[in-house]
Amino acid sequence: MKVRTALLACVRGLVLALLTLAGSITLFTLLVVSICLIPLGIGAFTTPPLVLAVRAHANQRRLLAVTWAGVRIQVPYRPLPADRRPGVTGQVELCAFLLKDPATWRDLLWLVVDMVAGCVSALLAAAFVPYGIEGFVMAAGVWKPIVDAGGTYWYAFLPISSWGTAFLAAPLGAGFLGLGLVLSPLLLRGHFLLTRAFLDPSPHMALEQRVQRLTETRHDAVDTSAAELRRIERDLHDGAQARLVAMGMSLGTVEALIERDPAKAKELLARARTNSAEALAELRDLVRGIHPPVLAERGLGDAVRALALRMAVPVEVDVDLPGRAEEPVESAAYFAVSEVLTNAAKHAGAARMWVDVHHQDGMLRIAVTDDGHGGAEITPGGGLSGVERRLGTFDGVLAVSSPVGGPTMVTMEIPCALSARKPTG
Repeated sequence: MKVRTALLACVRGLVLALLTLAGSITLFTLLVVSICLIPLGIGAFTTPPLVLAVRAHANQRRLLAVTWAGVRIQVPYRPLPADRRPGVTGQVELCAFLLKDPATWRDLLWLVVDMVAGCVSALLAAAFVPYGIEGFVMAAGVWKPIVDAGGTYWYAFLPISSWGTAFLAAPLGAGFLGLGLVLSPLLLRGHFLLTRAFLDPSPHMALEQRVQRLTETRHDAVDTSAAELRRIERDLHDGAQARLVAMGMSLGTVEALIERDPAKAKELLARARTNSAEALAELRDLVRGIHPPVLAERGLGDAVRALALRMAVPVEVDVDLPGRAEEPVESAAYFAVSEVLTNAAKHAGAARMWVDVHHQDGMLRIAVTDDGHGGAEITPGGGLSGVERRLGTFDGVLAVSSPVGGPTMVTMEIPCALSARKPTG
């Protein structure tokens, strides 16, 4: 296993070195020339596509970092303006917008570092194992035609000019192989850690992103709250209120008929009783939609279990919560799970679903998995988009993994602390 890891690190180091030489050097040169041409007007048209090409190159390195070394590098770029004007004016505005983004200049600095330190670290990751193998190749006799053609051949610090010195190349090669087994994966990871130092958002950029995200989610929260209030008002007006008005009218009629037509009055009383029961049921459903009683009384774990029992598709629930989160967080998590389960039951064609709820490292983590046909994605105005906005109010995140053919996994994370009050079982 260790040998396989070292060999992979060698191959990946070579790939990174080629990407650095072919990509970083070319993009850096073109972008610097394009920026210098901005005063002449040409650069305003060539700089935006080159900046976007640099970002694509950096994003590719981010993907390789997490895939090959488990190093996560955040994306710091500001969203491109959606209302950009057409024509030359819009192109100039886009160029100015990209150049005002601090991430553009950090990317440019990273290209310089990647051309030098990044290339060296990648080449070192790729070099040790092949160089160690070369020692055994020399000991096998390959040294002779090389020495006959050009004199003494130096293998590291060992001059090879005879069979005796050639045999010494074998233990030296074994030493390089041993170093490669240890150092190649470390050098590969070091390359990506160096990349993260320049491509990760700076504290100021991260704070700016957080403020922007919180501003957007607060607006969404206000809009959602207003829509929810309108829904409650509509449900009360069309449901329980209408039934209570009808019941009042029936009781008024009963009062007029109770003396002269007791049978008719009795019939109206029965109808009023039915209306009162239906109004009460609607009010209970409305209250449950606002804040389920089981959530307030028993906590998120039991509320999710109760929700699972009401689903048409079998749902397995695994909860590991040593305490209770704040009520707004529990409510957001509950309705997020409800929306995801409902979507899966309606659209995924699933035969079974699983919900895992636990708290770790200051995060409430919820995973909802189904065995449906997959293909789920976050679309504007869709159910998952609403869940994402709901979680964003609490600085939470939503991730969807749903390849065609399934399975689908929706992961939700909300930063929060748990208290010991009314722990869920």
